Amino acid sequence: MKTNERFSRLPQVERLLARPEVAGYFGQISRPLCARAASRAVAVLRERLASDPAYPSDEETLLDGALELLRAELDALDRRRIRPVLNGTGILLNTNLGRSPVPGEDWDAVRETNTGYSNLEYDLAEGRRGGRGGLVPDLAAELCGAEAALAVNNNAAGVLLMLTALAKGREVIVSRGEQVQIGGGFRVPDILALSGARLVEVGTTNVTTREDYLRAVGSDTALVLLVHASNFALRGFSSSPGIRELADALPEGVILAADQGSGCTGDSMAGELPARKYLERGCRLVAFSADKLLGGPQAGIVAGDRDLIEALGRHPLYRAFRPGKTILTLLERRLAARLNGEPSRAEEARDRDPKELRRYGRRILSRLPRGRARLVPSRAAWGGGSTPDETFPSLALELGPAGPPERLLTALREAPVPVVGLIRDDRVLLDLSTLWGTEPALAAASVSDALARDELAAQETGRVR
Repeated sequence: MKTNERFSRLPQVERLLARPEVAGYFGQISRPLCARAASRAVAVLRERLASDPAYPSDEETLLDGALELLRAELDALDRRRIRPVLNGTGILLNTNLGRSPVPGEDWDAVRETNTGYSNLEYDLAEGRRGGRGGLVPDLAAELCGAEAALAVNNNAAGVLLMLTALAKGREVIVSRGEQVQIGGGFRVPDILALSGARLVEVGTTNVTTREDYLRAVGSDTALVLLVHASNFALRGFSSSPGIRELADALPEGVILAADQGSGCTGDSMAGELPARKYLERGCRLVAFSADKLLGGPQAGIVAGDRDLIEALGRHPLYRAFRPGKTILTLLERRLAARLNGEPSRAEEARDRDPKELRRYGRRILSRLPRGRARLVPSRAAWGGGSTPDETFPSLALELGPAGPPERLLTALREAPVPVVGLIRDDRVLLDLSTLWGTEPALAAASVSDALARDELAAQETGRVR
């Protein structure tokens, strides 16, 4: 049979797209992306026909082959969508998993505002254009005990805006022990360079004194920046001056500012200094994340002296960093809740009754195959660059893999609702402090699916433990 005749039997893209099992992906992936994937599937088969004269060329075989290739690619695309997952890692503010989940009641409360028009930048009293932010600046300032505040897209934006608006072309003093790198390659020296400020390093990795700072201050010094250590901690022989001690010693005109980072606004988180305390002890500005310990959506807050906040708000860079209405409405809700004394998700997890956590675990365990799981003690962490060496007691589901634990971990991620866990001592653990809030039946369904596929894979390879 001639090559062209064999090619003519390849299924047309439109025929593939008309199949119900393909069209079902349109809502999630879009018809154009499905069409691209279908074209690639046909191209692969065309290459096989061209390179292998013995490759079957009947229409049914080619159609089945194209659909198999297409479904595999559509499944891969579907897995890349931003979708719900179950967090079994024991890290509450897991950056890879979206950090702090937005409370469902917050989402429901702002739905109508976000699905219709709103007074985002409209002054209802004056009947004309107004400022953006709603009550967020007032609420954030009250929470921090500050004169004023503003919100930006994230804490990195807040720090960059602060440095650009107040220190561009001038010097910023930072301790060597605070020149950190956090996830995603965010480095304090790089942000300083991007802002146009000049970094002046003082002290050593483990010890920086008040005199180190004062010796570095000159006529070109704009700002001294204190930086939250984020995802590491110094222990042993280490020291730095207190905030009040440093604030009192700095010359007038040199701004003391802090990248507080973690979003701690309460007094009960071990190892964290709340944003309010930075200001009370002499900082004129403090920047922090809203989607970490504060428990809100991804955003950054800068709070402090009114004249400095107003300078940030006037800077052209602020326009690029302003949050949209969805973030602002959710942030309003979360800030109001915190001011009303509502605990954060991290505080709730830390203070949860162990008996309550064990009852939750048993409800999941009762729905799993007998002998494949048990409850074991564990330690959970806050994560998100906060309290880096602090953990709290928790419980975990320990799953017994039928083969290599990595295979079960993969099977969990491939469940209908993916589950992300961890491996410890060749066992797969799913921490209950981070699974908390998921319906036990839903969690058990995903875990059971993964256990069944892990068992099947073990039988096929003949390596059942």
